[in-house]
Amino acid sequence: MELSDRSQRLLRTLIENYIRHGQPVGSRALVQESGLDLSSATVRNVMSDLEGLGLIASPHTSAGRIPTAKGYRIFVDSLLTVKSLEAREVERLQSQFDRQLASVSVEGLVKRASGLLSEVTSLAGLVMLPTPKALSLKHIEFMPLSDKRVLAILVISNNDVRNVVIQTARNYKKAELEQAAEYLNFAFQGKGLSAVREALLTEMRQARASMDSMMQTAIEMADQVFLSEQEQGDDFVVAGQTNLMGCAELSQVNKLRELFEAFNEKRDILYLLDQSMQAKGVKIFIGEESGYQVLDECSVVTAPYEVGDQRVGVLGVIGPTRMAYERVIPIVDMTAKLLGHALNRG
Repeated sequence: MELSDRSQRLLRTLIENYIRHGQPVGSRALVQESGLDLSSATVRNVMSDLEGLGLIASPHTSAGRIPTAKGYRIFVDSLLTVKSLEAREVERLQSQFDRQLASVSVEGLVKRASGLLSEVTSLAGLVMLPTPKALSLKHIEFMPLSDKRVLAILVISNNDVRNVVIQTARNYKKAELEQAAEYLNFAFQGKGLSAVREALLTEMRQARASMDSMMQTAIEMADQVFLSEQEQGDDFVVAGQTNLMGCAELSQVNKLRELFEAFNEKRDILYLLDQSMQAKGVKIFIGEESGYQVLDECSVVTAPYEVGDQRVGVLGVIGPTRMAYERVIPIVDMTAKLLGHALNRG
């Protein structure tokens, strides 16, 4: 959208004022804060033009204007100057991950990142757990349980231990399960969980008739274990939902209930995070851009994090469209880098 320098400056001033104070902005405040030598009448004319373009709106209770989602988009894309975090802020974030590394737990690091985002931004912080493609097998064991059940003890990258109870077609002896685990550890140690499952399925299709009982046992066990891991992988950790109760724009009970239901159901938010996996850096959904009515008055700021050279997940914050983008964007970006670094070190 082509805007004159004067229109851009007034739009930026209006949005910055509204983010700070949360009140509709009038022409007098714009004259004082913009630094432009303009009369109030001229400013009102420019504001009328911006309103006609759908960039600002006039609440019926006030003569002042507030930004629309479209106005915020122009602001974020063209008018906002994002500065790097100060060294002391980076060190503070880094120290939080360093303390968590003692546990060497993927889930622990993810929870710490979510909590940090919430604490530092006073918004809701969310972090997608690493996808199964990013996790590799270190060791697996099986233990027989009663009623045709087996406990699978799975040690994955970063020494994260997961226990999965699977239902089997028959009862298995301990020796059978030990043989199956020995085969899987020998054949697939160090390989990605998704790749392991695909390889086993291919092997099962190609050699079902000639398989011995040990191979059949191994494949039945592994198929259920890695399928379970794949289903659990599409998940995220959220912290600080109650911070949203302090946001005037979201404080209505019905809005908060719908938001909290979205956090619990996770499906819609996961879709946004999946979209962000393809982004090279920070991605921002403003208001109705998310495509979900429950987020029409929210912004979602996300960034992917990497292990090695592979994107394995996304983190970000959810808050009102009236958020301090200049501060939130570098915090989300840096937290993504630090989480990836901590996972690599782990």
